[in-house]
Amino acid sequence: MNEFNGVADTMLIPMAARIYVSKNFPEYFYDKTALSLEEKIPSDALERIWKSSSEYTMLASVARYYNFDQMIKKFLAQHEKCNIVNLGAGLETAIFRLKADNAIFYEIDLPEVIELRKKILGEKENEKLISADLFSLEWTDSIDKSLPSLLIVSGVFQYFHEDKIISFLENVKKSFPKGELIFDATNEIGIKYANKYVQKTGNTSAQMYFYVNDCPAFAKKCGMSLIEHRTFYTDARKMLKRKLKLYTRIAMKVCDDGGRTVILHLKLN
Repeated sequence: MNEFNGVADTMLIPMAARIYVSKNFPEYFYDKTALSLEEKIPSDALERIWKSSSEYTMLASVARYYNFDQMIKKFLAQHEKCNIVNLGAGLETAIFRLKADNAIFYEIDLPEVIELRKKILGEKENEKLISADLFSLEWTDSIDKSLPSLLIVSGVFQYFHEDKIISFLENVKKSFPKGELIFDATNEIGIKYANKYVQKTGNTSAQMYFYVNDCPAFAKKCGMSLIEHRTFYTDARKMLKRKLKLYTRIAMKVCDDGGRTVILHLKLN
């Protein structure tokens, strides 16, 4: 039985994007693990996603991982021993892309997702898979919170309302005295475009709500310090230049100039 049968599009879209970019723009982002899984994914599912996507939307998905990887590497270099806590892990493959012998990776997701992840990706020696609803905070009991911890939330917050996100962050702040958090967000305009794209792939149930128009103001609202906020495409635009289609280059510039998609890096305490 193929372990990818019945996998939701919300989990397949990021994987399909990592495969696409690794094939077409390996100088920017290369995911050996994602490529190794291509032949196992039903071809009709991949073709459906690629056909309904553009070069820009594929790079938009991967730019998040590219930037996260850079930020995780910096955190790893700053700490002799630490935790990398991936909330809403899905089939993300950062642990395979990064050399992180000084860290324990915690992959948190719902029980059915963790079971699927275990079948497809296994469990590495410095990795712990935890079945939990990330908003319940029960997963925090399994982590050594005395260590510096970088919490990563990738493509998750958008599906919830702001009051739930802020309440969650306030509770996480209490649990991780040495914690930092990185997450991606779009502004109000960006969320409208993102909803149109997901609906185009046929996944009409994945409505998005949460957006950030002002990064410093949002950090202040959470009672946290904003370490950094960065746009998605700064490096991609430099590295790929005229290899990209004209529309992709224009869309990236518009997105960066307008702060349409950003990554926030917060210090919890």
